Amino acid sequence: MVNAAAAFRALHHDRSPGDPLVLPGPWDAASARAFEEAGFPALATPSAGVAASLGHEDGSTPADEMFAAVRRIVRSVSVPVSADIEDGYGLPPKELVARLLETGAVGCNLEDSTRPDGLKDPRAHADWLAEVRAAAGDALVLNARIDTFIRGTADPVAGAIERARLYIAAGADCVYPIGAPLTALPRLRAAIEGPINAGAPADGSVLREWGAAGATRITFGPGVQRRAAEAVRGIADGILRGE
Repeated sequence: MVNAAAAFRALHHDRSPGDPLVLPGPWDAASARAFEEAGFPALATPSAGVAASLGHEDGSTPADEMFAAVRRIVRSVSVPVSADIEDGYGLPPKELVARLLETGAVGCNLEDSTRPDGLKDPRAHADWLAEVRAAAGDALVLNARIDTFIRGTADPVAGAIERARLYIAAGADCVYPIGAPLTALPRLRAAIEGPINAGAPADGSVLREWGAAGATRITFGPGVQRRAAEAVRGIADGILRGE
């Protein structure tokens, strides 16, 4: 497990600006196998995409179902898998880490806001991340999601920089200012040490541009799953029309 995590962690480093680490988001075993067969070196599950595949609204998936879904995805592929486990489901750090490692995942996203309360106190969240890091050791690549851009803060860039510095000092391997536009990346890159995860268009366009602007790692959230669902609806409509 540690070796797999080390291999996944290494993918985040020594990358040229035009070559970000691109991680598609599988929502089930079949999509995970498709992404692996396409040649991606690692995968990152989106909690919203997994929720949709299980019949839940985003943010309402029970922890047991999320961990079970991640386990199915991990066992279906041979590449490293990072799991979006939202805000940790209220689990103590040791239990959270133990349950995640049981799935076979080698990384995770952890959010710094909750529904409906909003952003967590950044120092308290950094302390919690430090506990997660202590429990995980090197066995997990921690991607600390920063929600200032999606929570309507007055200066989301400054807030993201403050939080990123705290989270990296607490042991995060990567920070993810979700919702940050392309134009904000150069300022974030100049102020943040370590890998930065960015969300990109679901169709994968201009990924090199995002990398050149400062993104080390690019994920898609539920965008690809939603495009796949649209394709299925199109097929269904065609069947009903007799096409």
